Amino acid sequence: MARIRRSPHFADGVFQNPGGPARMRPSGSGRDLAKVYLDKDARSRRAPRGAIPVHPTTLADLTRPPATGLRLTWMGHSSVLAEIDGQRVLFDPVWGQRCSPFPFAGPKRLHPVPLPLAALGPVDVVVISHDHYDHLDMPTIKELAGTDTVFAVPLGVGAHLERWGVPADRLRELDWQESTRVGGLTLTATPARHFCGRGLRNTQHTLWASWVVAGERHRIYHSGDTGYFEGFRDIGAAHGPFDATMIQVGAYSEFWPDIHMTPEEGVRSHLDLQGGEPGGVLLPVHWGTFNLAPHPWAEPAEWMTDAAGAVGQAVAFPRPGAPFEPGGDLPTEPWWRSLTRPVPRVWDTAGLARSEESPKGDLDLAGDR
Repeated sequence: MARIRRSPHFADGVFQNPGGPARMRPSGSGRDLAKVYLDKDARSRRAPRGAIPVHPTTLADLTRPPATGLRLTWMGHSSVLAEIDGQRVLFDPVWGQRCSPFPFAGPKRLHPVPLPLAALGPVDVVVISHDHYDHLDMPTIKELAGTDTVFAVPLGVGAHLERWGVPADRLRELDWQESTRVGGLTLTATPARHFCGRGLRNTQHTLWASWVVAGERHRIYHSGDTGYFEGFRDIGAAHGPFDATMIQVGAYSEFWPDIHMTPEEGVRSHLDLQGGEPGGVLLPVHWGTFNLAPHPWAEPAEWMTDAAGAVGQAVAFPRPGAPFEPGGDLPTEPWWRSLTRPVPRVWDTAGLARSEESPKGDLDLAGDR
């Protein structure tokens, strides 16, 4: 608490968001929200019609060094194993069946994990973006506590991990703009526009963050959960450009527009991080694993396909568990289309194209949904 109270981002007893207060609860009437969730046609689109094609990650997949020095394996939702310049970084690992305080209720996985956690092999550092249940999973952390890995977490989150058996000397607890070294990597906690809490009484006493990981040859970025804000440009200027970004593009809604990004905003954030130009590879995360919002389960992938295509941005769409190298051949097959009815295109990506009148890199992403 002493470090928290000294933080320049903590005021009036709570952590503050960049860009001013963010709406952290659904706006509008409860009746309108209920109508969206209870609509029969919409409900039928919020889950796949068959089994999601999970790639059964093998030891061979993960023991062969990446030819380019950088390999990413999306395990589903926001969980990504990044093998970067000889080190292994595991972002937001959630191996549990539900992202909930209860093992019998709450959002359940739409697909199994690609491999058991014990089969993942040694991990140099586990990075946590914030303490929500779909990013900080107690059973997963308890299992990882028995390994030698280091945990990099935002300020205040370490208390959860200590209670679950992680020794304090294996915790690196950072405020925004603070960095730590793990092996040959530099990890920096960077701002995000979100909130925290694991109960109905949200005290805002733990920080949320995005993360930059820089090795000798490569740089990657993980957004955690965030709404769009101007700070992406500052992060890109200070730490970019990036070989790959892992950007949250699912579980958005007009009922909570400040704390999650739409796919269009995800493309915009990636371009901001790259200095306004298409570059690097964008890996969409936070979609396809848990049903957390009213939109169709495959809508983030379809919208991202259109939004990225409008500006010529390279996007990877791996099946869960399938490793790929951002510097090599990218997985681009729309594997989700066989599992869902056609997704209504209720977005407009026309504003994504650059106009001759706009400054370089200035995009209009305010498409009407």
